[in-house]
Amino acid sequence: MKPADILIALMVAIIWGLAFVASRIALDEFSPELMTAMRFAIAAVPCLFIRKPKIAWSLLIAISFTLFLGQFLSQAYGIAHGVPVGLTSVVVQSQALFTIGFAAIAFGERPTPVQTVGVVIAAAGLLMICGTVGYDFSIGAFAVLMIAPVSFAVGNVLLRGARGVPMFDLFAWLCLATAVPLFALALLVNGPAPTWHSLIHMSPTGLVCLLVIGALSTSLAYWLWGRLLRDYPAAQVVPFALLVPFVGSAASSIVFGERFGPLRFAGMLTVVGGIAVMVLARRPQPLPKTA
Repeated sequence: MKPADILIALMVAIIWGLAFVASRIALDEFSPELMTAMRFAIAAVPCLFIRKPKIAWSLLIAISFTLFLGQFLSQAYGIAHGVPVGLTSVVVQSQALFTIGFAAIAFGERPTPVQTVGVVIAAAGLLMICGTVGYDFSIGAFAVLMIAPVSFAVGNVLLRGARGVPMFDLFAWLCLATAVPLFALALLVNGPAPTWHSLIHMSPTGLVCLLVIGALSTSLAYWLWGRLLRDYPAAQVVPFALLVPFVGSAASSIVFGERFGPLRFAGMLTVVGGIAVMVLARRPQPLPKTA
């Protein structure tokens, strides 16, 4: 990779890691539904200037509801209900484990032996983390958070059906298709008056956090990441995502004083280690066709 593109990949990983902290701060002012809706409303602004890409509405909505709505709403709910930011960043990246499994089911992509080892390692790490649930946050909050990596993985698989579509245009319209139902959900769950009150009384800090997670983390960072994946093999780009949990955990420890017990810390490292094994392994081979 060119040095400039390496710096871009590092910048994207840092932005995504810091976005977990910005989300936690924003949730002090907004409900999970409203914060997530505002995130994608901001990221959908380019739709005012670009046409919908050539992709079926059914596929567009399916991708938006999994890759964005399901992933980020469950993230916001988990964080709002006490799941530590650093732990959240690790759990979300476990999507690599589920992506490999869903790709095997949908496309017949058989994991390599090394990838299988990575899956087992990451799964063991998740089990270790599960052993710490119930002390500082509820089992229910963690269960909702686990929707995030599963939705992320389903969205990754569905995204393959949109090959050849301009990445920036696609993600802008995905954000629009996500923001509309989220605003409806926010009005339904929170009520029109509280929703309007939160918007007109947002603090400068809340506005900055929304801009960080909407304009930077969602719109800019996803576009840059898609461009890198377009220009380089995935094996060169994807490993930079391993930095996201470390940035998120470090930033959370500095901003919120987040600390981890031995079992949880070991589990988080085990998950990241398993993900590293998975993404650094060779590309899986398709299963042979049966008669």
